Amino acid sequence: MKTVGGKSGDGFGLIVVTAPSGAGKSSLCTKLLGRLSARLSLSISTTSRAPRGIEQNGVEYYFVSDSTFQEKIKNHEFAEWAQVHGNFYGTSKQTLSDFWASGRHVLLDIDVQGTKSLRDAYPGRTLTVFIAPPSIEVLEQRLRGRGTETEDAIQKRMKNAISELARQGEFHRVILNDDFDRAYEELETGVIQFMDALEGGKWQSPI
Repeated sequence: MKTVGGKSGDGFGLIVVTAPSGAGKSSLCTKLLGRLSARLSLSISTTSRAPRGIEQNGVEYYFVSDSTFQEKIKNHEFAEWAQVHGNFYGTSKQTLSDFWASGRHVLLDIDVQGTKSLRDAYPGRTLTVFIAPPSIEVLEQRLRGRGTETEDAIQKRMKNAISELARQGEFHRVILNDDFDRAYEELETGVIQFMDALEGGKWQSPI
């Protein structure tokens, strides 16, 4: 465990990965967590929605009531939070602190707005990565190829994608996912460089 200036967890940070739906972010993050499991953990979000299927509290999410989530908002307990389809989702400051205190970096898979909130909250210990598709046309082909989306859902995702792509300049790294293996190597290399630099006290955010 790193202890700097009397604060346990200094030297460990956040890797925040964002992408339009269909850009391949989930596959890249899954491989990253598998390869770097000794140093990197996936953040566990807090949500006000009910568990689904075999989901367990503290595994997939921390499940709380709507009123409890609202109370946590009032107490400024979240580094970022959002309301999606009537349910609340958020990243607890305490959850991040617990991971850091155990000597681990934290991977988060969230949207553009959540990324900005985390970068603003932890400017000295956050790496932001945007996964970009080869083109908007390829992105649409991937979404349609899933065969699980309605036309309305596809159009909504495409509208969101255009908005998200317009903000990729706000990220430390933009990785073009036109070839999975190459994109993964670029992601892993950047994350390891960040973790090594942060642990060595030499990380300086380029933006």
